[in-house]
Amino acid sequence: MLFLRSSIFQILFYTVTLALMVIGSPVLLLPRRWGWWIVPFWANVMLFLLRMIVGLKVEVRGKENIPQGGYILASKHQSAWETFALIPHVPNATYILKRELRWIPIFGWYTAKFQQIPINRGKRAAALAAMIEAAKKTIADKRQIMIFPEGTRRPVGAEPQYKFGIAHLYKDLNCPVLPVALNAGLYWPRASWIIYPGTVLVEFLPPIAPGLGPRAFHNTLVDTIETASIRLCEEARTTEKPTPMLSVYDRNRKAANAEAS
Repeated sequence: MLFLRSSIFQILFYTVTLALMVIGSPVLLLPRRWGWWIVPFWANVMLFLLRMIVGLKVEVRGKENIPQGGYILASKHQSAWETFALIPHVPNATYILKRELRWIPIFGWYTAKFQQIPINRGKRAAALAAMIEAAKKTIADKRQIMIFPEGTRRPVGAEPQYKFGIAHLYKDLNCPVLPVALNAGLYWPRASWIIYPGTVLVEFLPPIAPGLGPRAFHNTLVDTIETASIRLCEEARTTEKPTPMLSVYDRNRKAANAEAS
């Protein structure tokens, strides 16, 4: 039954996404700020399908910590879940994404229309300069840049691998960074077809104000997100039906602690 429910959702995820992009294509002719509504609408549809088909709910904490205007949102990355589930809480989001995604029919048109920031990973120096300029404009327009500082999804409980690039972005943009902790990997594991029922806990933590040195900022960000994410994973043990992924979490935490020592 779990496999069947997960399969139904996975199939609907792609078919509904494609259908909404086609049906909603007239928004591509509108000014960006008038057409943006379709993106959080799509994210809420996916969250609804997760809840109704798989039984995966969400509890959001710390919304009072979300700043106004332009800022960087830096989230823990354990799952496909957070790539869309955070969007409804961010008024005008921008992702930094691979340039090649712009070439995907229909999807690429949306990324261009909503001014997502493409980066050419093959030209590091030029790509970084172009990204910084685009990011500065995004913050000046009072929009939000959404980043996963680890770069790729990490197995739940595994040793974190935060890239230092976000520290350079923090320094150059001189804006707040909103850390986000979560435990989504306990329910929708990395690279997994199976999605487990339960309640994802996501917490918006107090923003890190501009002004820290790059190394101090990086250490603060990692400690803040990791401490809170571990706490949320541990809290999952107290539910009526704990997710079986807690055994994977425990194994990965043990390995991470052994590596750190």
